[in-house]
Amino acid sequence: MPQTAQGAQALGGGSCGPGPHVLMATSEPAAPEKERSARLMAKNCWNVFWGFWDYETPKVIVVKNRNLGFIYRAVQLLILLYFVWYVFIIQKGYQDSETGPESSVITKVKGITKSQDKVWDVEEYVKPPESIRIRNATCFSDDDCIAGEMDMLGNGERTGRCVPYYFGTKKTCEVSAWCPVEDGAAVSEFLGKMAPQFTILIKNSIHYPKFQFSKGNIRDYDDGYLKHCTFNADTDLYCPIFKLGFIVEQAGENFTELAQKGGVIGVIINWNCDLDLSESKCNPKYSFRRLDPKHIPASSGYNYRFAKYYNINGTASRTLIKAYGIRIDVIVHGQAGKFSLIPTIINVATALTSIGVGSFLCDWILLTFMNKNKVYSHRKFDKPFSHSPEQAAQVSNSTGERPSLSGVTSGQPGAPTGWVWLPRAHVS
Repeated sequence: MPQTAQGAQALGGGSCGPGPHVLMATSEPAAPEKERSARLMAKNCWNVFWGFWDYETPKVIVVKNRNLGFIYRAVQLLILLYFVWYVFIIQKGYQDSETGPESSVITKVKGITKSQDKVWDVEEYVKPPESIRIRNATCFSDDDCIAGEMDMLGNGERTGRCVPYYFGTKKTCEVSAWCPVEDGAAVSEFLGKMAPQFTILIKNSIHYPKFQFSKGNIRDYDDGYLKHCTFNADTDLYCPIFKLGFIVEQAGENFTELAQKGGVIGVIINWNCDLDLSESKCNPKYSFRRLDPKHIPASSGYNYRFAKYYNINGTASRTLIKAYGIRIDVIVHGQAGKFSLIPTIINVATALTSIGVGSFLCDWILLTFMNKNKVYSHRKFDKPFSHSPEQAAQVSNSTGERPSLSGVTSGQPGAPTGWVWLPRAHVS
């Protein structure tokens, strides 16, 4: 008689006796595709979240290659020298700094000179004037001169008459102005013979508000010191009384040539102070140079006009003077620095980080140009193996080390389950 199996057996489960069998397979209904995708996505997100809290540490590989080791140490040495010598010693990277001090300048000029007729002081120091050409000033008849017309570059208001010029045969339009006009009766006198001996007192004081530091370029000597001293960078640094000839000479100019057309000389005072040292180490440094472009005639030189007024027999008169002179511009700048913990920490951290450039460079050479770059790559980067045991054996034979699988121990005693033990590798 036919026999029936007791109970239900799943496919491939147990053993069957002789005779026909009734095999019954039971399975749970498959989950919908969308539900499976949602579960998979949630699982991946959960793994990413927990993976964020994993700790990563670099693997150390010792490569027995002297050339590569020389490059590595040389790069480290260069970076270290740059930060020690340039950043910390030259640039003083351990200090907090302030540029552009608050400054005040007061000048006083003393000196006299003499011409044929009179003695001139510094307020009357003049140079030969230049001629000014007025457009459309010449005429042939009164019809060429329009009464009431004024030229902003001229000398006055035209009267409508055409009159002879001061000298020559030409005629010019008459104007209602101070007579004679500047070009009509100019008298030139060179007063620069004694001018190089004129003295200029330059008082300067500076203040660095960040460090509450103030100092001036005149020391507290006795009252008679400034009456008999002149500036000397070695012996009288704090006697800011300069001879005009000395300033022009230090600027690299010839005084006689400069006095003919005038010019602008800059006196630059530099206050570079290391406030970690004593106050006596913070001293002014002076330099001199010409500021106007002497090779461009249109913008070189310096002059100005002024007039002296008086009455002669009830007639208002004036003397117009066009003075060519040397203008002195005093320019003050500087920088102060003092130790501060914040820039020190920042620069030290930058130095330590920059030393890692040597490792990056050598890794690039190691993995790109070396003969065994593939072997080094397998040593340096541990990756999970998803290939067959035969392929894993090939990798093991090429690297000389048993590969470690992600998620299991590598066979090292004492290594916790779920870790990959990364040994310290020596590669020759």
